[in-house]
Order: sequence, then structure tokens, then C-alpha cells
Amino acid sequence: TVVEALQAEFPKLKRFATLSPIPGLRPWLTRNTGKLLDKAAPKQCQQLAQALALEEVTAEALLAAFDAPLEQGEKSPLRKLLLQAAASYLTETGKGGRVVDAVARFHLGNGARVERLNWAADTSAKGLKQSCALMVNYLYDPKRLDRHRAQMAQGKIPVSSEIESLLG
Repeated sequence: TVVEALQAEFPKLKRFATLSPIPGLRPWLTRNTGKLLDKAAPKQCQQLAQALALEEVTAEALLAAFDAPLEQGEKSPLRKLLLQAAASYLTETGKGGRVVDAVARFHLGNGARVERLNWAADTSAKGLKQSCALMVNYLYDPKRLDRHRAQMAQGKIPVSSEIESLLG
């Protein structure tokens, strides 16, 4: 594996991480923002409507706001929802229990875990269009690769406590 090759070349390295794109996030949001809104608590919907200066929040208004993620401050309810949505997307499974996102599927299948979401990490036109400027870190811990692969085989997606908290 890549981890083993890096360990051989750099024996002092103990942890390995990637900074990876999330190319399917925006299309997924287009299909699922209404469902996210339906699951949101009334207080969260009220905060989102207030942030959008609307009487009632709609999926269309949220999608438009997601297209301008750099305008969202650190405490913005829109930012929080986008991070929660990204965590949900990265851990969503489809047919046969396979992770929906191809990049996540690759890293998780190789024993990584979803470690962290990075706000405004890819502000290129492509990054904004594909993933609302978000990127994700996958952590490869050599001591846990087999455990993570076993979790995946059981249909459990390995995630950090940070991602777990976003999933609620």
C-alpha cells in the first residue's frame, strides 16, 4: 500500500492524511437539500430563514446560499448545515452498502477514516461548483487500517469524533 511504501521511505512517519476533493457534493445537494430541510429542527429552520432574510427557508434558497459559501461566517447556520450535509454525503451508502462518493469509497476501502472537513479549501471555480469549496481529510493510521476495513465490511463508516458530531 501507499502507507507501507511511505513508512519504508520515512520510518518516523506515524500518521498519514490526504486533502481530498468532494466532487459529487454539489450534485448530491441538488437532489437532497429538500430532505435535509425536512429533517431539520424547527429552531434550525428558523435560524436558516433568518440568515437568508426570508420568512420561511426553502430548498431553492439554501442551494443558492450554498453556491456562495465564502460569504458564510464561522457561526453561520448555513455553514453549519453545509458541513452537516457534507458529512452525511461522505458517509452515505447506496446499493450493496457501498459509499456513494467515489473518492470516499477509495480512501475508506484502503483503511482510512473520514477525519475532517475543511471550509474554503478549494475556492477555484471547479471547487466551488463541485463541492461548495469544501475538501476533506482522510486519515490513515497504520495501527487502525485493518480495523477500519473490518468496520467497512460491516457497513460502518469509520469517522472521527468531529465528523460524528456533525452527523448528530
